[in-house]
Amino acid sequence: MADSVILFYGLLFLVAFLYASVGHGGASGYLALMAIFSVAPEVMKPTALLLNLFVSLTAFIQFYRGKHFLWKIFFPLALASVPMAFLGGLIVLDGSIYKKILGLLLLIPVVRFLFFSNTPASELKKPNTGLSLLIGASPHLC
Repeated sequence: MADSVILFYGLLFLVAFLYASVGHGGASGYLALMAIFSVAPEVMKPTALLLNLFVSLTAFIQFYRGKHFLWKIFFPLALASVPMAFLGGLIVLDGSIYKKILGLLLLIPVVRFLFFSNTPASELKKPNTGLSLLIGASPHLC
């Protein structure tokens, strides 16, 4: 019993570290890990949310300290994503459909990192507000 608890917390730390290293909170990783270790569903959701908030805040603080945070990019994304997240939360999906959508969306960054090179800073364009609103709204519609 004690060995499985130590393994769980070790893996939990690893998941948090890996997700935070790329600026994500890691909720999907925590939920998967808790499912593997048979944690009660009533405990899984609030625990994953709390861990996600903590890890996301930690990643954001580092991002902000590095002077990478720009309010002019943040506002259009937040303006569209907050109400769409609420609407997306009202959508009920079958578990198998949800898992397929989640898997597909998690593959997109993998493809991006494997097959597309980084754009040099000299080639970056100014943010387009309309496109930022669309991007901010789109993930929450799935």
